[in-house]
Amino acid sequence: MSHVREHRSVLAAPEKRLLVFIAQRLPRAINSDHLTALALAAMAMAGGAFAAARWDARALWIVVVALALNWFGDSLDGTLARVRHVERPRYGFYVDHVVDIAGATLLLGGLACSSFMTPVVALGVLIAYLLVSGEVFLSTAVSGVFKLSVAGVGPTELRIMLAAGALALLRNPHVRIGPVSVPLFDFGGIAASACLLVVFAVSALRNATALAAAERR
Repeated sequence: MSHVREHRSVLAAPEKRLLVFIAQRLPRAINSDHLTALALAAMAMAGGAFAAARWDARALWIVVVALALNWFGDSLDGTLARVRHVERPRYGFYVDHVVDIAGATLLLGGLACSSFMTPVVALGVLIAYLLVSGEVFLSTAVSGVFKLSVAGVGPTELRIMLAAGALALLRNPHVRIGPVSVPLFDFGGIAASACLLVVFAVSALRNATALAAAERR
């Protein structure tokens, strides 16, 4: 399978230059599989830290560190393969996104075990994320274009927002919506789920319409 990567997030251009700079200087003993494993371990660490923060809020600092490690491993594994000209397109695409799905499940599982997001909201976010992921993978298979961002927001921007949210929890785990005080991550989770479901519906309708026009009876 071959596809074109389309990455139009706000930070995509400077991030790409930074990743190439790092990849060119990594020791040869480190390969893409090591970085992919680091990305998964970091997401497990972030989920575990969210769960641990139920008893000690200082664990939220570990979440920030874990998200940075996840960025390093997840963003750099493919870049490293391309810089070294050792790409394995099908293997890389499959493993990278299996790890993404597993990582999101570990992260949201940790949030569900914390006191910052109710399990129902965490489950809703996970379902919405999996719906969007499935639609993106199917779209890639039929169109040959793999879109890594929506409306200028990609994985890196999401990590930054999540890290900022984790630090905000240290100050106040609630947010006021008019006269009502609600958990910050419940509010953010519901908003994220709604946005993801809109993205899923719009993208699915657009792609189905384009395919129907391309393959008329």
